[in-house]
Amino acid sequence: MLSAKGVFEEILDNDESFRLFCSIAASGEAQGGWENGRIAALVPASERALAPKITRHGADEDKHGRIFGALLKKRGLTPVEVPHETDYTMLLERHGIGLAHDKLKGDEPLTVQDVLTYLAHSRVTEQRASEQMRLLLKYFADHPDIGRAVRMISNDEDNHLAYCHEELLRFASAGHGHAIQRTLRECAHTEIRVYRDVSLAVMDHMGRILRWPPTKRKVLAAGIHAVYAFERLGGWRRMVSLRLPERRDALGGSAPAPEFA
Repeated sequence: MLSAKGVFEEILDNDESFRLFCSIAASGEAQGGWENGRIAALVPASERALAPKITRHGADEDKHGRIFGALLKKRGLTPVEVPHETDYTMLLERHGIGLAHDKLKGDEPLTVQDVLTYLAHSRVTEQRASEQMRLLLKYFADHPDIGRAVRMISNDEDNHLAYCHEELLRFASAGHGHAIQRTLRECAHTEIRVYRDVSLAVMDHMGRILRWPPTKRKVLAAGIHAVYAFERLGGWRRMVSLRLPERRDALGGSAPAPEFA
């Protein structure tokens, strides 16, 4: 019987599938690090107090990218080129989610609306990241090779999600509530489609590497489509709700944890 744990174990146990998994993860984290670094540099004067938290967010993402690189190196593997159809962050940008890279490469300060767009995009994508890492944490927290990395990254993603909730609630209380909800809904509806497409592409590549039989591939694809159907019918709402987090000032009160893999 297929299980999420069994599929992950197959991917982790094979060098080529592990190589692709870590390469995709490292690329996405590095992209997130760059984006946050540029946003911190361009944040408007009225929101300069946010800059250190955005910088911390980017530093965590860069750290995660290095961790995935270290996991590859530990097994004597090198990164592979990430297939474009599996590049989650790039595809989100192409679909208009978040701030355009052309804007981030310039020198013009961002607007408050740009900051809201960044925070709404992050709230949606960090929800996904937090859930994915909690799933890995459930199965591999004590894994001899990846357990420490999974625990650290999962904790960081929970911090990022808490930070997004707190800052968006602050902006909502300042009168931006309608704009925030509109942007969150747009981001969530696009993200669930991109996540479905990327998941199908990743499973297709993994299936070829691991030589999964057609029946297994069809079952996994059906599962991905079922998740999308659930999210389209209402599961997306978990990505747009806002609540005061238990972790307060999650990116402002302490230094980043030292990295290890």
